Amino acid sequence: MRAAVLTSYDTPPIYGEYPDPAATGEHDIVVEVLAAGLHHLTRAKANGSHYSSTGTLPLVPGVDAVVRDATGRLRYAALDDTAFGTFAERTVIDVRRSVLLPEGIDPVRIAAAMNPGMSSWVALRRRIAFQEGQRVLILGATGSAGRMAIQIAKRFGAARIIAAGRDITRRKSLPGLGADQVISFDEVHAAADVDVVLDFVWGAPAAEAMLPILTARTDRSIPLAWIQIGSIAGETAPIPSAALRAARLHILGSGIGSVSPRDFIAELPELAAAVTEGALDVQARAVPLAQITQAWTDRSGERLVFVP
Repeated sequence: MRAAVLTSYDTPPIYGEYPDPAATGEHDIVVEVLAAGLHHLTRAKANGSHYSSTGTLPLVPGVDAVVRDATGRLRYAALDDTAFGTFAERTVIDVRRSVLLPEGIDPVRIAAAMNPGMSSWVALRRRIAFQEGQRVLILGATGSAGRMAIQIAKRFGAARIIAAGRDITRRKSLPGLGADQVISFDEVHAAADVDVVLDFVWGAPAAEAMLPILTARTDRSIPLAWIQIGSIAGETAPIPSAALRAARLHILGSGIGSVSPRDFIAELPELAAAVTEGALDVQARAVPLAQITQAWTDRSGERLVFVP
């Protein structure tokens, strides 16, 4: 079988021969991989920097995929911690961590959207009691997950969505996705009266944004839920102590561990349906798996999806 194989945390995967997978657990099945996305989570687990990395090498990267099972049915599958991922012709999935998909769907589009879409979808559904009419600030709105977050917050009934991002060119497209206001990180005080922050950046930019937002709030006694989802700007953030005293700030995270696998899986069917029906705009580019070494460091902004 052909697969992308990672033998070192310091170098990209290499396309080559790899042993065929075998189903060993009660709920395991071997499936054919049709499309698998290259996500921030995938890269972080592959370079050992993500908190859920197993530390096991060699490994086949890939955390999810659109697959076809032995009966011919299409599924979207999310993998648990494993050294046998989805960047291969075939893989093993736990059937309980998959959802059936209708025939005729675009596997590349589904594979591109599910992981980045799930980050904000689960944060709003499972980490807080998000209510229709609340206001949302998205930090890192120009990335794939941030773009999806704008659309998902709008779908969930957000009254106002403020999108903050550094890429000037990409910011121009955000109003078309549902952003009511688009700002730079230097203008975050304009988002002072939001109810929820979806933070995909963390690091110094997030820490530097907190005080301007909190001190500019019209009523600091109104709770602000700051949901930490991604950390593209840094794994740690030097949060000033005043940020914790100046307002009713609630900082929490959303990800593997803080949300149970059962809760993640429960949300998959509705998100898959939204993507399938075309309700969410998805930027995706299919790339042959054989080109993974060259594509691994791509930063074009499109979600790359490997096709075996």
